[in-house]
Amino acid sequence: MTEFRHSNVATRPENLVKGNSGDWELVIGLEVHAQVSSNSKLFSGSDTSFGAQPNSQVSLVDAAMPGMLPVLNKYCVEQAVRTGLGLKAQINLRSVFDRKNYFYADLPQGYQISQFSDPIVGNGIITLDMPDGSTRQVGIERIHLEQDAGKSIHDQDPTKSFIDLNRSGIALMEIVSMPDMRSAEEAGQYMKKLRAIVRYLGTCDGDMEKGSMRCDANISVRRPGAEFGTRNEIKNLNSIRNIISAINYEARRQIDLLESGGVVEQATRLFDPNSGETRVMRTKEDAHDYRYFPDPDLYPLVIEQSFIDAINDNLPELPDEKKNRYMEQFNISAYDAGVLTADKVNADYFDVVLEKTGDAKLALTWVTAELFGRLNKSGQSIDECNVSSIQLSGLINLIKDNTISGKIAKDVLDIMMESGKDADAIIEEKGLKQVTDTGAIEAIIDEVLNANQDKVEQYRSGKDKLFGFFVGQVMQASKGKANPAAVNEILKKKLG
Repeated sequence: MTEFRHSNVATRPENLVKGNSGDWELVIGLEVHAQVSSNSKLFSGSDTSFGAQPNSQVSLVDAAMPGMLPVLNKYCVEQAVRTGLGLKAQINLRSVFDRKNYFYADLPQGYQISQFSDPIVGNGIITLDMPDGSTRQVGIERIHLEQDAGKSIHDQDPTKSFIDLNRSGIALMEIVSMPDMRSAEEAGQYMKKLRAIVRYLGTCDGDMEKGSMRCDANISVRRPGAEFGTRNEIKNLNSIRNIISAINYEARRQIDLLESGGVVEQATRLFDPNSGETRVMRTKEDAHDYRYFPDPDLYPLVIEQSFIDAINDNLPELPDEKKNRYMEQFNISAYDAGVLTADKVNADYFDVVLEKTGDAKLALTWVTAELFGRLNKSGQSIDECNVSSIQLSGLINLIKDNTISGKIAKDVLDIMMESGKDADAIIEEKGLKQVTDTGAIEAIIDEVLNANQDKVEQYRSGKDKLFGFFVGQVMQASKGKANPAAVNEILKKKLG
């Protein structure tokens, strides 16, 4: 349980929670365990692939065999530094690995190699984009490197538990926030932003379902502006929905307890997503209970400034910078730019469409309104979409060169999403090419006007709104294939 520092965040009236005896303020700090994207573990060469057979990726070091010594993985250090730089944080040139002593059946050493007083990364900051368009800044207190424990399996036998050590020794970054959040919604936005940043950086895949990113939430309540209350830590939250639900439940539990004359005891708790409640796991746990001391098998980690500079020079464009560039360079609204950059996969998709079409307005419309709209309706992610960025670019370019109209393109996109076929193949197969031959369009217009002489007279006598009627009739007669610009131009001449 991290010893959080005092927060300087001002009380926000909109975040106050009503109790029977007045207002209460939530104080929230998050400890996020992010698995380092690396092919091998923190102190051994064992594989880190997900889904392997139990105990198939365990070296003698991971199993804590006598006499086995840890060897630090340089790439994991590089990934931690890259993450710190992405969070605008201080990188410490000297850090120390400690032994954190506690007993788990799946912790073969009887201690975890972690960092305590001298972490590799110091203070940083994250800017949250709230749904109402406002922003919040949350401080990062530290990032330290540590090894993961194994996994206990309890559902394979009615009387026995089994141990899988595949995760034992996997490199984790523990990213500790300042206690700067004041609502469950802010905590949810913090997790979304942090996950986006590490994905852009390539330092963690952010997959909470697979356990690559887990969160411990520290929650306390106080009267507005008062000293911090006694906090409880909720362990191993594995989805943003669970984080929000757990914080809201725990805050209300503490408020009800205090208002009934009770006292909040410091404890570690677990959240049950089925009941929506937290329950006590263990009580009164502080840092000194772990008996930290420097690991005698590992020298202090000393890195050169040139090592940091080389990583910094190769950082990718991060969400905030990309969002600002979209707004400034392409005149995209803050909301749309936020949607595009919230996930690296979305931004990468849009960037390809923009590059292949050269039209920011069309690319934005067809990616966000048309494609994302259909994906949201079907409950799919962009990773599951049948339409690649290259295929959508091809569809947009067919609109640009007047091969098809925007209306027909929507129907084509529906077929593309079902079949995965290219747009031009679908257009050819179904005979959907736009009619651009002015002679053919003029013939259709003549038929429409001859069939509606009464409305022609009404239009010419001043009922201008009937123009839309004529356009609709022509488009219907051409089965949507007539070029709209040509239809408008010829109709104006004929009716003039």
